Amino acid sequence: MLFKSLIKPKKDLTTVREDITLEEALKVLEESGFRCVPILDKTGQIFRGNIYKMHIYRHKSRGGDMHLPVTYLLKNATKFITLDSAFFKVFFSIKDLPYITVLDEQNFFYGILTHSSLLGMLSQSWNVGIGSYVLTVVSSGERGDLVEMSKIITKYTSIASCITLDVQANVLVRRTLFTLPEGVSPETLRKIIANLERKSFKVPEIEDLKAL
Repeated sequence: MLFKSLIKPKKDLTTVREDITLEEALKVLEESGFRCVPILDKTGQIFRGNIYKMHIYRHKSRGGDMHLPVTYLLKNATKFITLDSAFFKVFFSIKDLPYITVLDEQNFFYGILTHSSLLGMLSQSWNVGIGSYVLTVVSSGERGDLVEMSKIITKYTSIASCITLDVQANVLVRRTLFTLPEGVSPETLRKIIANLERKSFKVPEIEDLKAL
Protein backbone atom coordinates (compact mmCIF):
# COMPACT_ATOMS: atom_id res chain seq x y z
CA MET A 1 0.00 0.00 0.00
CA LEU A 2 1.24 3.49 -0.89
CA PHE A 3 1.96 6.15 1.69
CA LYS A 4 -0.24 9.11 0.81
CA SER A 5 2.57 11.45 1.83
CA LEU A 6 4.49 10.31 -1.27
CA ILE A 7 1.69 11.31 -3.63
CA LYS A 8 1.17 14.77 -5.09
CA PRO A 9 -2.60 15.35 -4.72
CA LYS A 10 -4.80 16.64 -7.51
CA LYS A 11 -5.21 20.07 -5.92
CA ASP A 12 -1.45 20.70 -6.25
CA LEU A 13 -1.17 19.59 -9.88
CA THR A 14 -1.48 21.13 -13.31
CA THR A 15 -4.01 19.15 -15.35
CA VAL A 16 -6.01 19.71 -18.55
CA ARG A 17 -9.59 18.80 -19.41
CA GLU A 18 -10.38 16.41 -22.21
CA ASP A 19 -12.41 19.02 -24.12
CA ILE A 20 -9.58 21.52 -24.75
CA THR A 21 -7.61 21.71 -28.00
CA LEU A 22 -4.01 20.76 -28.65
CA GLU A 23 -3.19 24.46 -28.99
CA GLU A 24 -4.64 25.18 -25.55
CA ALA A 25 -2.86 22.17 -24.04
CA LEU A 26 0.47 23.33 -25.48
CA LYS A 27 -0.01 26.73 -23.89
CA VAL A 28 -0.62 25.08 -20.49
CA LEU A 29 2.47 22.92 -20.88
CA GLU A 30 4.67 25.85 -21.93
CA GLU A 31 3.46 28.06 -19.07
CA SER A 32 3.84 25.30 -16.47
CA GLY A 33 7.22 24.07 -17.69
CA PHE A 34 6.13 20.44 -17.42
CA ARG A 35 6.87 17.97 -20.20
CA CYS A 36 3.57 16.20 -19.67
CA VAL A 37 0.40 16.60 -17.59
CA PRO A 38 -2.65 14.42 -16.87
CA ILE A 39 -5.79 14.70 -18.95
CA LEU A 40 -9.02 14.52 -16.92
CA ASP A 41 -12.64 14.32 -18.00
CA LYS A 42 -14.96 17.35 -17.84
CA THR A 43 -15.78 16.66 -14.20
CA GLY A 44 -12.10 16.62 -13.23
CA GLN A 45 -12.49 13.18 -11.63
CA ILE A 46 -11.77 10.58 -14.31
CA PHE A 47 -8.23 10.06 -15.61
CA ARG A 48 -8.11 9.85 -19.40
CA GLY A 49 -4.37 9.71 -20.01
CA ASN A 50 -1.34 12.00 -20.36
CA ILE A 51 -0.45 14.65 -22.90
CA TYR A 52 3.22 15.18 -23.73
CA LYS A 53 4.71 18.43 -24.97
CA MET A 54 7.01 16.61 -27.40
CA HIS A 55 4.09 14.87 -29.10
CA ILE A 56 2.28 18.17 -29.63
CA TYR A 57 5.44 19.80 -31.02
CA ARG A 58 5.94 16.87 -33.39
CA HIS A 59 2.33 17.06 -34.52
CA LYS A 60 2.62 20.82 -35.06
CA SER A 61 5.91 20.55 -36.97
CA ARG A 62 4.26 18.14 -39.40
CA GLY A 63 1.48 20.61 -40.15
CA GLY A 64 -1.06 18.89 -37.92
CA ASP A 65 -4.33 20.54 -36.95
CA MET A 66 -3.83 22.25 -33.57
CA HIS A 67 -7.58 22.63 -33.10
CA LEU A 68 -8.04 18.91 -32.63
CA PRO A 69 -9.03 17.84 -29.09
CA VAL A 70 -6.17 17.10 -26.71
CA THR A 71 -7.30 13.47 -26.58
CA TYR A 72 -6.09 13.08 -30.19
CA LEU A 73 -2.54 12.69 -28.80
CA LEU A 74 -3.53 11.04 -25.54
CA LYS A 75 -0.99 8.58 -24.12
CA ASN A 76 -0.72 6.20 -21.13
CA ALA A 77 -4.48 5.73 -20.73
CA THR A 78 -3.95 2.39 -18.97
CA LYS A 79 -0.90 3.46 -16.94
CA PHE A 80 -2.17 3.97 -13.41
CA ILE A 81 -2.10 2.47 -9.94
CA THR A 82 -4.44 2.69 -6.96
CA LEU A 83 -3.90 3.75 -3.37
CA ASP A 84 -3.81 0.10 -2.29
CA SER A 85 -1.41 -1.08 -5.02
CA ALA A 86 1.53 -3.19 -3.89
CA PHE A 87 4.98 -1.62 -4.14
CA PHE A 88 6.08 -4.23 -6.69
CA LYS A 89 3.33 -3.07 -9.05
CA VAL A 90 4.33 0.54 -8.45
CA PHE A 91 7.96 -0.14 -9.41
CA PHE A 92 7.06 -1.95 -12.62
CA SER A 93 4.37 0.57 -13.60
CA ILE A 94 6.46 3.71 -13.20
CA LYS A 95 9.62 2.37 -14.85
CA ASP A 96 9.30 4.18 -18.21
CA LEU A 97 7.18 7.14 -17.06
CA PRO A 98 7.97 10.52 -15.48
CA TYR A 99 5.15 9.79 -13.03
CA ILE A 100 2.38 7.28 -12.48
CA THR A 101 -1.23 8.31 -11.96
CA VAL A 102 -2.87 7.25 -8.69
CA LEU A 103 -6.59 6.50 -8.42
CA ASP A 104 -8.60 6.44 -5.21
CA GLU A 105 -11.04 3.79 -3.93
CA GLN A 106 -13.73 4.99 -6.38
CA ASN A 107 -11.24 4.94 -9.28
CA PHE A 108 -11.27 8.74 -9.36
CA PHE A 109 -8.08 10.67 -10.07
CA TYR A 110 -6.29 11.19 -6.75
CA GLY A 111 -2.87 12.47 -7.82
CA ILE A 112 0.49 11.32 -9.12
CA LEU A 113 3.56 9.53 -7.79
CA THR A 114 6.79 10.87 -9.30
CA HIS A 115 10.14 9.18 -9.82
CA SER A 116 11.75 11.63 -7.41
CA SER A 117 9.28 10.77 -4.63
CA LEU A 118 9.91 7.05 -5.11
CA LEU A 119 13.69 7.52 -5.12
CA GLY A 120 13.40 9.66 -2.00
CA MET A 121 11.56 6.86 -0.25
CA LEU A 122 14.26 4.36 -1.27
CA SER A 123 16.94 6.74 -0.02
CA GLN A 124 15.21 6.90 3.35
CA SER A 125 14.98 3.10 3.47
CA TRP A 126 18.76 2.96 3.03
CA ASN A 127 19.16 5.38 5.94
CA VAL A 128 21.77 7.24 3.92
CA GLY A 129 21.30 10.41 5.95
CA ILE A 130 22.02 8.77 9.31
CA GLY A 131 24.27 5.85 8.36
CA SER A 132 28.05 5.48 8.52
CA TYR A 133 28.95 2.83 5.92
CA VAL A 134 27.20 0.70 3.31
CA LEU A 135 28.75 -2.74 2.86
CA THR A 136 28.16 -4.74 -0.31
CA VAL A 137 28.46 -8.37 0.80
CA VAL A 138 28.56 -11.13 -1.82
CA SER A 139 27.25 -14.59 -0.92
CA SER A 140 26.24 -17.76 -2.74
CA GLY A 141 22.60 -17.14 -1.93
CA GLU A 142 22.26 -20.35 0.00
CA ARG A 143 19.72 -20.82 2.75
CA GLY A 144 20.94 -19.27 6.00
CA ASP A 145 23.43 -16.86 4.41
CA LEU A 146 21.45 -13.76 5.36
CA VAL A 147 21.12 -14.96 8.95
CA GLU A 148 24.85 -15.73 9.15
CA MET A 149 25.88 -12.36 7.71
CA SER A 150 23.52 -10.53 10.05
CA LYS A 151 24.86 -12.43 13.09
CA ILE A 152 28.43 -11.43 12.23
CA ILE A 153 27.55 -7.76 11.82
CA THR A 154 25.36 -7.54 14.92
CA LYS A 155 28.20 -8.84 17.07
CA TYR A 156 29.65 -5.35 16.65
CA THR A 157 26.77 -3.01 15.77
CA SER A 158 23.13 -2.85 14.82
CA ILE A 159 21.97 -2.85 11.18
CA ALA A 160 20.30 0.34 9.96
CA SER A 161 18.93 -1.25 6.78
CA CYS A 162 19.40 -4.25 4.51
CA ILE A 163 18.59 -4.69 0.82
CA THR A 164 19.22 -7.86 -1.21
CA LEU A 165 19.92 -7.70 -4.94
CA ASP A 166 20.40 -10.30 -7.71
CA VAL A 167 17.50 -12.46 -6.58
CA GLN A 168 16.84 -14.08 -9.97
CA ALA A 169 16.82 -17.86 -9.98
CA ASN A 170 19.69 -18.16 -12.49
CA VAL A 171 22.07 -15.84 -10.63
CA LEU A 172 24.83 -17.78 -8.84
CA VAL A 173 25.87 -15.00 -6.47
CA ARG A 174 23.83 -12.56 -4.43
CA ARG A 175 24.70 -9.05 -3.29
CA THR A 176 23.34 -7.78 0.00
CA LEU A 177 23.73 -4.14 0.97
CA PHE A 178 23.99 -3.51 4.71
CA THR A 179 23.81 0.07 5.98
CA LEU A 180 25.57 0.46 9.31
CA PRO A 181 24.35 3.13 11.75
CA GLU A 182 26.21 6.27 12.77
CA GLY A 183 29.08 5.87 15.19
CA VAL A 184 30.72 2.81 13.63
CA SER A 185 34.46 3.40 13.77
CA PRO A 186 36.97 2.35 11.07
CA GLU A 187 38.35 -0.21 13.52
CA THR A 188 34.93 -1.77 14.07
CA LEU A 189 34.38 -1.75 10.33
CA ARG A 190 37.63 -3.66 9.77
CA LYS A 191 36.60 -6.28 12.34
CA ILE A 192 33.22 -6.76 10.67
CA ILE A 193 34.79 -7.19 7.24
CA ALA A 194 37.45 -9.57 8.55
CA ASN A 195 34.83 -11.77 10.19
CA LEU A 196 32.60 -11.76 7.10
CA GLU A 197 35.49 -12.79 4.86
CA ARG A 198 36.58 -15.44 7.36
CA LYS A 199 33.18 -17.04 6.77
CA SER A 200 33.72 -16.89 2.98
CA PHE A 201 31.54 -13.83 2.44
CA LYS A 202 33.25 -11.28 0.20
CA VAL A 203 33.00 -7.50 0.71
CA PRO A 204 33.95 -5.99 -2.68
CA GLU A 205 32.61 -2.52 -1.97
CA ILE A 206 32.47 -0.21 1.05
CA GLU A 207 30.68 3.14 0.77
CA ASP A 208 31.65 5.76 3.32
CA LEU A 209 28.45 7.79 3.75
CA LYS A 210 30.25 10.48 5.69
CA ALA A 211 32.31 11.21 2.60
CA LEU A 212 29.30 11.82 0.35
